[in-house]
Amino acid sequence: MILGIIPARFASTRLMGKPLAKIGGKPMIQRTYESAKKSKLLDKIVIAVDDDKVYKIVNDFCPDVKLTPKEIATGSDRIALVAEDYADADIIVNIQGDEPFIPGKMIDEAIEPLLFDKKVEVSTLAKRIETVDELKSPSIPKVVFDYSNMALYFSRSPIPYIREARTNLERIKKGEIYKHIGLYVFRRDALFKFTSSLPTDLERFEKLEQLRMLENGIPIKIVITEFESLSVDTPEDLNLARKYYSRIIKPNI
Repeated sequence: MILGIIPARFASTRLMGKPLAKIGGKPMIQRTYESAKKSKLLDKIVIAVDDDKVYKIVNDFCPDVKLTPKEIATGSDRIALVAEDYADADIIVNIQGDEPFIPGKMIDEAIEPLLFDKKVEVSTLAKRIETVDELKSPSIPKVVFDYSNMALYFSRSPIPYIREARTNLERIKKGEIYKHIGLYVFRRDALFKFTSSLPTDLERFEKLEQLRMLENGIPIKIVITEFESLSVDTPEDLNLARKYYSRIIKPNI
């Protein structure tokens, strides 16, 4: 079974009560769930919440919702706890709860490598950076990978460094610089190996948990996508999501 799990944390430091923030009259977590349901490869979707109020609201639109402890540190730890209850799930997808418009095809792109290659343990997405703002933003992780599309490193700094380029715009044009999109697909054993390991030095330095996988020898397959997704981390992001809904999504409903 391919199990999609959407972790939803109420006490976000930058946007308190984020899962319940309204976009077009619906909570953001509901928008994310409805978008994820458009995936053709997911067999089941579970929402993992950490708050009673969120649980009650989610239970009205999602038949599979789990209440998990507030003290769980990361979304990956939260999905690992939920995955323990689904022993038949051999592929587990971590779908960020703050991606209200994530295309179902985008989720399927990330899943496909594990269906076609038994050696792939973990996959994730990357998209080529197109603007200087994306390049400079430390909130947008960058990734470099080898000729087999296996991740070499993730960083909040612009990587690779294009030595011959004189400006950031020239760096984007001369080099292929990719941003990481934080949707992960795990084989079951890889997920539990990852979440049972301790935080590593590079993970602590960069504040990027995917580096723990690389430091522990868990290879990560990078899937290049042309799809874009809007992640909501701040009040400003929420305003952008509401404008996007009014301009793009609502006219198509």
